[in-house]
Amino acid sequence: MAIKESKGERIFHVINVILMVILMILMIYPFWYVIMYSFSKPELAMSGGAFLKPKGFTLDAYKMVFRNRSILYGLKTSLIVTIGGAGIGTLVSAMTAYPLSKKDMPGRKIFTYLFLFTMFFGGGLVPEYLLLKKLHMLDTYWALFLPGCISVWNILVIKNFYKGIPDSLEESAKIDGASDLTVFFKIILPLSKPILATIALFLAVGFWNDFFGSIVYIFDKDKWSLQAVLREIITNTQEAMTRQGITIRNENSSNVSQKTLTMATIMVTTVPILIVYPFVQKYFVKGTMIGSVKG
Repeated sequence: MAIKESKGERIFHVINVILMVILMILMIYPFWYVIMYSFSKPELAMSGGAFLKPKGFTLDAYKMVFRNRSILYGLKTSLIVTIGGAGIGTLVSAMTAYPLSKKDMPGRKIFTYLFLFTMFFGGGLVPEYLLLKKLHMLDTYWALFLPGCISVWNILVIKNFYKGIPDSLEESAKIDGASDLTVFFKIILPLSKPILATIALFLAVGFWNDFFGSIVYIFDKDKWSLQAVLREIITNTQEAMTRQGITIRNENSSNVSQKTLTMATIMVTTVPILIVYPFVQKYFVKGTMIGSVKG
């Protein structure tokens, strides 16, 4: 039999739902505003007000965005950096966490403390820049993701997840003649899909949103990430487009203004990473909770 709610509990639930709806609107509307503005004609959009639908629907801003070769080059760079960084970072973090999760590993505590030390103390930007220069990695894609592949926090989360995997699985595999690498790649990694998908998502979002690395380590602007290109366009749209041979408000682009172009660029840089979420959502909560609580 269902427990009957008191009047106070019903009032609380109603207020709670109202507050959640208001919070949801406050979070969604700015994103919706950008979408609707990017599809609007400039002369109508400048009137302001709420944007529940486009004011004079047009795709001219998006057409101009994809005519800008900096956007296309930036998209290429961001895809390379995001896929490469998330893939290598997840694999290296998983391989690092595996021996640290073994109690019989010699020097396990020392190595763990060394990793923890780097969470609180770092060399800073200048030593990192000099190191990349010494390794001849400046102005290459490697400089954009290789330094950020390893995160001690990710290693610790994966390490705690591994502790929840029964030792009997590894022992039975080794009795059958499996090596440590075979156990890791054939047993441990397949069982770790939730946490690995979560870590890969964290890394992918971080690499996709990064613009600072491009500005500091990349001299050729054709190798800038999409976010760095977006920053330049938002800072000075007219100048950024003129450098690519595109002039706003010519005879073929009367339905484009600096603001509509900026809004369209924001959407182009935001949508790709949002598409990734549905594919890893089923692993996300499970991976985060198990990796954080176990151990």
